[in-house]
Amino acid sequence: MIGTRVPPIVITYTVTPCFCGCEGGPPDVGKMLGGEEDKDPEAEKEKEEERQEALRQQEEERKAKYAKMEAEREVLRQGIRDKYGLKKKEEAEAEAQAAMDAASEGSLTRPKKAVPSGCGDEDEEEESIMDTVMKFLPGPLQDMLKK
Repeated sequence: MIGTRVPPIVITYTVTPCFCGCEGGPPDVGKMLGGEEDKDPEAEKEKEEERQEALRQQEEERKAKYAKMEAEREVLRQGIRDKYGLKKKEEAEAEAQAAMDAASEGSLTRPKKAVPSGCGDEDEEEESIMDTVMKFLPGPLQDMLKK
């Protein structure tokens, strides 16, 4: 590559405008350098009120959006409840409470709590398990275990 010339590199500089606040510079440079600032308390107050109003309006729109979404979900939930014959949690609890209140009318003591299945008498459950096991055993073993 002997004999080939490399083109010269051209560097360009841009001239920045004056920062003293004259016509050549940006309009707010004077303020940044400590010059006079135009502060209007009424304008600031008005801006703050507009900002607060915009925030309130956004919050109302957000609440309306989520209320609409929840209403749509509730319609879907009700459709599922109707399809499968389910009751709302509040309705089921209210019915259970009404049944407890009706059972305790005329009683001087508080109503007993209902015992869930499988938590009460275990003798009955054991007998039913033994009966089930006995069905699958051969005759001689059944006789031995019955004694």
